[in-house]
Amino acid sequence: MATEKKETTKKPKKEIVKEVESREKNQYWEGIGRRKTSTARVRIWAKGKDFFINDKKLENYFPASELRETAIAPLIETKLLAKLGVTVHVNGGGASSQAVAVRHGVAQALVKYNLDFHKTMRDLGFLTRDPRMKERKKPGLKRARKAPQWAKR
Repeated sequence: MATEKKETTKKPKKEIVKEVESREKNQYWEGIGRRKTSTARVRIWAKGKDFFINDKKLENYFPASELRETAIAPLIETKLLAKLGVTVHVNGGGASSQAVAVRHGVAQALVKYNLDFHKTMRDLGFLTRDPRMKERKKPGLKRARKAPQWAKR
């Protein structure tokens, strides 16, 4: 058995530099955030300065300032709000649940962006997925735990 040497084609340095530059321009870090039945897919972009949720500006999607502050809390803590662009696709649940899901996703994406943020995000509780969900309805009951009124006769 003769060993064959595979020929590899080498790219010129200029082409490699252009590829790296184009990748850096379009580079993003992704995180998935969840809360109750809400799921948020968050992408943090190296380019851009805007925060979009479901193709709407943050201010239009969350008119309440409390929900906006919840969603962008990880970016405020890391002082990167004005430096990074964020796009989010969120569905399910209500407004408050979606805001917490966005916060969870942004924190996860920031940790992928820079591992040094892990301790900060963990200490603030942004990386912890809130496990509380609505309990299912049981047969014979009116709701998850409420039983019909009992009468002796």
